[in-house]
Amino acid sequence: MAWTGSAKKTLDVGVVGLGYVGLPLALQIARSGHRVLGLDIDPDKVAAINAGKSYIRHVAAEEIAGARTTGTFSATLDFSRARELDAIIICVPTPLTKNREPDIQYIISTGRQIGPHVRAEQLIVLESTTYPGTTDSDLRGVLERLSNLKAGEDFHLAFSPEREDPGNPKYKTADIPKVVGGLTPQCGDFAMQLYTRAGLTVVKVSTARAAEATKLLENIFRSVNIAMVNELKIVFEKMGIDIWEIVNAAKTKPFGYMPFYPGPGLGGHCIPIDPFYLTWKAREYGVATRFIELAGEINTAMPRHVVTRLLEALSDRGKALKGAKVLLVGLAYKKDVDDVRESPAFALWELLHERGAEVSYHDPFVPVVPRTREHAQFAGIKSVKLTGNNLDTFDAALIVTDHTGLKYELIARHAGVTVDTRNACGRLPEWLRAEKVVKA
Repeated sequence: MAWTGSAKKTLDVGVVGLGYVGLPLALQIARSGHRVLGLDIDPDKVAAINAGKSYIRHVAAEEIAGARTTGTFSATLDFSRARELDAIIICVPTPLTKNREPDIQYIISTGRQIGPHVRAEQLIVLESTTYPGTTDSDLRGVLERLSNLKAGEDFHLAFSPEREDPGNPKYKTADIPKVVGGLTPQCGDFAMQLYTRAGLTVVKVSTARAAEATKLLENIFRSVNIAMVNELKIVFEKMGIDIWEIVNAAKTKPFGYMPFYPGPGLGGHCIPIDPFYLTWKAREYGVATRFIELAGEINTAMPRHVVTRLLEALSDRGKALKGAKVLLVGLAYKKDVDDVRESPAFALWELLHERGAEVSYHDPFVPVVPRTREHAQFAGIKSVKLTGNNLDTFDAALIVTDHTGLKYELIARHAGVTVDTRNACGRLPEWLRAEKVVKA
């Protein structure tokens, strides 16, 4: 069976889901000279793209406008246009349910929307992080049922995990190798061809399940190591040892070690979520995933540890947490991005509210709290200005995100006490750190 794109100089590619993963990928494919049709259920995103505007901070509007001018990129709400395309790449969210179980409803919903329009010799690639078997079982079942076609025989199906690192200028989409695995070897070959023609380096693995497992390994590796250093932070605190000094010393070893850093908890759309996709699937096979579950317990406990440290810092200064004015410094899940998905700042905010604190936040990348699935109660709250006069009114500043360029000395001098979860105040004068900064 052929792939319709094989004989074409210019491909027609659809990207479903125009968020932090889909939009950069769509622009990379368009830069390579192919025509890209973005498909999304959000009319605001579709309208922004067709107007040449960006809604993601690290994606330049000029890039979108340029692709619109050359005719290589457009967006639509009309999923029936999927039949026009040589390949369709699915980049939709895969969150967890309230019970910490995989929620693949967006994958299945996408399958239902494009399924009736899938045609013979088309290539479908899933990029959403998920458990092994999603592509060749769950998504395949929906597509086959609605298209009356057979995957691997009539159309091609593959998986290629997204590997975006928002806000990291060192690694753009074009610089990050793509792992691909197909339902059949031929499906894998055609997916490899798609990404190669989009200007990407491709690493082919044996199956879609192998590709799905690759992404899980990458993020479980990070989750476990972050949990380890978070646990060591608590141990070393009791011993009067600074974990940041230890990590910085250890990373001078040129082999056998790589640094991971402690923090107030895990954030983002990958590390707090993806490991649990494997723990859930492993139970189907009667296998316990103790490392993953222990890492999850440690990382999800960090916000409570931070609040305890804040309570102690206030108590040492004769102030109760109840009724205290607390400023969260940073709402995004990582430095220099506007992405608040799964940010530990929200867990901290809720814990502080429960204890009667009056909470505000400052984040230059997040001027207004967006609506999220789990923390809708904070939507619409605005970032306060970071001035000496404002800071003087706060009993404590809690540094959650170490954005570049924030005036940490101003914060430390004016807030009653600064609780630092990111070592953002590490370069301040020693006397100021000793008098006004507490590490957490």
